Amino acid sequence: MNSLSPRAAVGLFLIVVLAWGVNWSVTKQLVQFLSPLWTSAIRSWIALAALFVILGLSNNLVIPERRDIPVVLSVALLHMTVFSVLVAAGVRFLPAGKAVVLGYTTPLWVAIAAPLIGNDTLTAPKVAGALLGLIGLAVILNPTSIDWTNGNVMLGAGMVILAAIAWAANIIYIRAHRWLASPLQLLIWQVLVATVVLSITAAIVDGIPHVNWSWRLVLLFLYSGLIGTALAYWAMSMVNKSISALTTSLGTTATPLVGIASAAVLLGEPIDLSLAVAAGLIVAGIGLATLGDRLLRSQAIARG
Repeated sequence: MNSLSPRAAVGLFLIVVLAWGVNWSVTKQLVQFLSPLWTSAIRSWIALAALFVILGLSNNLVIPERRDIPVVLSVALLHMTVFSVLVAAGVRFLPAGKAVVLGYTTPLWVAIAAPLIGNDTLTAPKVAGALLGLIGLAVILNPTSIDWTNGNVMLGAGMVILAAIAWAANIIYIRAHRWLASPLQLLIWQVLVATVVLSITAAIVDGIPHVNWSWRLVLLFLYSGLIGTALAYWAMSMVNKSISALTTSLGTTATPLVGIASAAVLLGEPIDLSLAVAAGLIVAGIGLATLGDRLLRSQAIARG
């Protein structure tokens, strides 16, 4: 596939942000019908079928080389399995708007952890961004925003934060990986591994699901599998070929804002002051840390 025109790339990127943002509200509804494991597994099967068609038509179906297998497993297990299941489990007990803000603290954990394990350099903008984000995290987790006396609510918040940390670990590994095939070509193998793991785990843990299927449930799964997963992953791979990493990193900070808005519209969730302040601080912190990371890379390139 060739790179997109700037206008097409921006348009596709907006679709990604909207798809991911709305998907949190959709997931919140899906887990009212099925367990988090089966919700993630069925969504993954739908995405797998769609990606097989998309990548087949675009001649991007390849057998991964041995050196790419670790990154396939990393994305499949840490992001598509652990992140997906923990978010689905956590969002049962949390408003979708608050869950999406907690879930998108991922870049903050990357900014904190990468320098500690020697994969990056700690800079002033990164420190400032991480501090802003952590303050935002404290705001959204304060007792007036989240009921500390409700064990389920605290468990849900912990699950979503743990999901963000798992995604951060995956990002740190991906940065160090030397790719042979493109991320787009490896995408279907990542989804395949995740689908198999999710399905087997769901069958063992939850047994065969007994579901009262309805048009609403079918439409929710089709949105989550086709648009929120398959289309979004494919579109993001295309966007990454056509827009700078800085633009995409900063642009994805709009996802939690879309998530908050969609939760208010679709689920009737209130947007309280603590949620608005926390979202602003976390988004600003991510933006500052991302800009600091970009500055550091630019300096490294200039010295090289």
